[in-house]
Amino acid sequence: MSNPPAGPGLLGPADIRELAAALGVRPTKQLGQNFVIDANTVRRIVRTAEVRPDDVVVEIGPGLGSLTLALLEAADRVVAVEIDPVLARHLPTTVENRMPERADRFALVHADAMTVTELPGPAPTALVANLPYNVSVPVLLHMLQTFPSIERTLVMVQSEVADRLAATPGGKVYGVPSVKAAWYADVKRAGAIGRNVFWPAPNVDSGLVSLVRREPPTTTATREAVFAVVDAAFAQRRKTLRAALAGWAGSPAAAEEALTAAGVDPRARGEALDVEAFARIAEHAPAGRGPGSPAA
Repeated sequence: MSNPPAGPGLLGPADIRELAAALGVRPTKQLGQNFVIDANTVRRIVRTAEVRPDDVVVEIGPGLGSLTLALLEAADRVVAVEIDPVLARHLPTTVENRMPERADRFALVHADAMTVTELPGPAPTALVANLPYNVSVPVLLHMLQTFPSIERTLVMVQSEVADRLAATPGGKVYGVPSVKAAWYADVKRAGAIGRNVFWPAPNVDSGLVSLVRREPPTTTATREAVFAVVDAAFAQRRKTLRAALAGWAGSPAAAEEALTAAGVDPRARGEALDVEAFARIAEHAPAGRGPGSPAA
């Protein structure tokens, strides 16, 4: 069965392979590169992301431009962040050739997304990306923290990572990514993506995750202080919080005191707590034990 045409401007499987061959590009595992070759999939991602005509969308890891072009059809402006020098150099040309009427709405930033602290043009309102699997969670959290103007996010990640991000307290896969994502947004699974829409086809399934920005928990603790508690609680997730937070608090007894003051059962485990509970614990950190203190 032949693939349906991609449609005006968008890239189909043959286009992707031709572009890659012309550029001498071979997708690398090191950069987590798996290029989407199905136009229907990128259209579906844009629809699911609810991209609006007034949106300024930031895209991480645009690769050869499959999703970029679909985003340009729907958004006011797209800013793509690409670490690969060959891909970064050529993507503006692809946009100019395939969608000349929208080329002035596109900007390319050649950088590691983990180091990006500012973007050209208006502040981004949405993040839509097929994230490199090997750095998906750190990149997502960095972007949410660095660009508070991002209201809506839709990312494609490894299915297992999607489950972790969207997990709620009490589940087996609930952990650090779940809690930290919940600090910034309401998170949910937004669909599954098959392997055959990628080139090369990955050895894992993919999932879509939707994050809608909300205010962080009301707390006197800093985000860094809360995240330090989260990291400590899940570093030894089989232990009770009294034991797991002993290092953070200075001793098991000090951990128990902080937990009790926060209204948390010291015998509970980290997987039972929501982000608000972790914030309460951080508020009751023993003196001198917070992030940045000499004892920490």
